[in-house]
Amino acid sequence: MELQQQNPSILMLPWLAQGHISPYLQLAKKLSARNFIIYFCSTPINLDSIRKSGNVQVESSSIQLIDLHLPSPPQLPPHHHTTRSLPPHLFPFLIPAFDAAKPNFSNILSTLKPNLVIYDFLQPWAAAAANEQDVESVMFLTTGAAGIYSAVRYFKNPNMEHSIQEAELNKYLLQWFGGTENGVRNKDRFLECLERSSNMVLINTSRMIEAQYIDYVSVLVGKQIVPVGPLVQECGNKEEDVHIMEWLGKKEPGSVVLVSFGSELFISKEDMEEIAMGLELSKICFIWAVRFQGGDNTALLEGFSKRFEERGLMVQRWVPQAKILGHSSIGGFVSHCGWNSTLEGIINGVPIIAMPMKNDQPFNAKVVTELGVGIKVPRENGKLKSEEIARIINEVIEQEGGEILRTRAKEVGQRLKGEVETNVAMDRILQLT
Repeated sequence: MELQQQNPSILMLPWLAQGHISPYLQLAKKLSARNFIIYFCSTPINLDSIRKSGNVQVESSSIQLIDLHLPSPPQLPPHHHTTRSLPPHLFPFLIPAFDAAKPNFSNILSTLKPNLVIYDFLQPWAAAAANEQDVESVMFLTTGAAGIYSAVRYFKNPNMEHSIQEAELNKYLLQWFGGTENGVRNKDRFLECLERSSNMVLINTSRMIEAQYIDYVSVLVGKQIVPVGPLVQECGNKEEDVHIMEWLGKKEPGSVVLVSFGSELFISKEDMEEIAMGLELSKICFIWAVRFQGGDNTALLEGFSKRFEERGLMVQRWVPQAKILGHSSIGGFVSHCGWNSTLEGIINGVPIIAMPMKNDQPFNAKVVTELGVGIKVPRENGKLKSEEIARIINEVIEQEGGEILRTRAKEVGQRLKGEVETNVAMDRILQLT
């Protein structure tokens, strides 16, 4: 059945990870506010999570959630059609299942007849399906421009000589875009997505923090790179957040660090112990959103809690990260430097204590240090050390040497909140519909 519509409509298809779905949803809200009709497409398990979160008022909103059904081989039942809590051994099955959803996606296209498709970095077939039905399509990158620049430069010129630092970072590119699924290398999927994008590529960043990298990427891909960020998650009010905010309210301004490593990253037990010891040595108050992978970790969590008593709040669940970072008691952010977390730290003016682990995170940490809004924790033979963690936390929170960092972080955050690049991007999108 064809839908009657007057305003231009956009079908959005993010990759199946929360770190991609969140900025896509924030962009959807911006577009909806400009009177676009949005069809937000993902697997039922991901859309159920959006419905339960209350981030979209279904039915009454101009954002409509559209189920994309993937094939369900025995190894990958529907509740695993997402990267969240996906066992690592099942990841190789997820991309092929996503590929196999192209016919269903084509049917959605022919039914909804959108004016534009916005797609992510691993699904060139989405752009191909749009092209087959004479629909314009644009790629939207949810990561920072620094990592994208390094990836495109390396993949297009693999034999180019690199500095020692670049060679070290290139190892993470192979991890980020490694793997071959359905006979197609993931780096080739990424490059084809860039190639198929109509005239421009959208990216969740700002020229204020990554101007040179945005320009570099534009030259490499031969298309305009249009920043739409920073797109960060909106702060809601949930009953379970009350205890955290009350605890923060009892602390002095700028005296607490938030320790959080994102929604899908599990750190090793060894790193966890070093971080715990570093927090203990620092004597700084903290909130730690701790995540364990499998097994009963109650004893370990209770052991940590006893060691820290009133000085630390351990939370073993999702926390309202953006809301916490916006609280006046927060003076530092111990982060893995996932791009969404990095943007939330920067826009809230909170100095970042960077502990990158994998993928694009080392490139994001590089941006943080270049901007002067954070410090990277050095590793010794690849290992975190509690003494270094404590030293940097103390420098950021208490020492006079950290004053320049704290001032710079607040300055950049204030300037970033005033950016109008999203409006420019909206106008460019309108031209395509």
